[in-house]
Amino acid sequence: RMLIGLALCVLLLFATRTAFPFMPAARRLYAISGLTLGVSMLLTSWGALHIPSGLISVIFGLSPLLTGVFAALWLAERTLTPLRIAGLVLALAGLWLIFGQPWPGDGHATLGTAAVVVGMTTQALGLVWIKRLNVRISSLAITTGSLGVATPLLIVAWLVADAAQLPPDITLRAAMSIVYLGVLGSLVGFTLYYYVIKRLDAGRVALIMLVTPVAALLLGKVLNQEYIPALGWAGIALIGAGLLLYEWQALRGLRSASGTADNTPSP
Repeated sequence: RMLIGLALCVLLLFATRTAFPFMPAARRLYAISGLTLGVSMLLTSWGALHIPSGLISVIFGLSPLLTGVFAALWLAERTLTPLRIAGLVLALAGLWLIFGQPWPGDGHATLGTAAVVVGMTTQALGLVWIKRLNVRISSLAITTGSLGVATPLLIVAWLVADAAQLPPDITLRAAMSIVYLGVLGSLVGFTLYYYVIKRLDAGRVALIMLVTPVAALLLGKVLNQEYIPALGWAGIALIGAGLLLYEWQALRGLRSASGTADNTPSP
């Protein structure tokens, strides 16, 4: 997946003649984003072998809270107001309902949980660190540089853990899934992610971790006719209410601005 994404990024850089800065500030950005990406993916992938995906979703649901703490300490962002914390707690309760209990695991479930928590923390730290660097380069260049650092790290992990062994049989469905992840998950997904990082505060970007599992549920319902139980719909409603509460002040500001504009007399 990462090799496909990196190859496409390089081709796209040449095709669009997009600059790929390599000054010290850019190299620092590529190193930090690539290392945090690679470490987070490795830890989360290993943890996923030992704990269910529902628990992983709930752990990553804590990402906005942790990102808000890092942003307050490092960027002086004051995003975690009491109202927003209440909204995040409400949304996290929704995730708990959807993917809820019990959460079985194998003999390494405790280590798997710890690995995912560290992976989530690494991702939150990387997000805030990238915001702090504030290097003005294109999102495609950031994605290329990040994959250029993360991909060798993942290859080394593959060599050490699996002796570079490929699966004995790769089905057509699995191969198409890997290509899909390489194109949309790596190239498109990461490029849009870095684009958003440059334009929104860290707390809002971290809300993606809350929206993603809900979007996956709804897509499964629409495309695969998957069944969503009553608790699932209740959880989706809680997440929606939590996000609304999180953005309440911003929505009120937009409404006030709209009302002011409407009442402004014409010249």
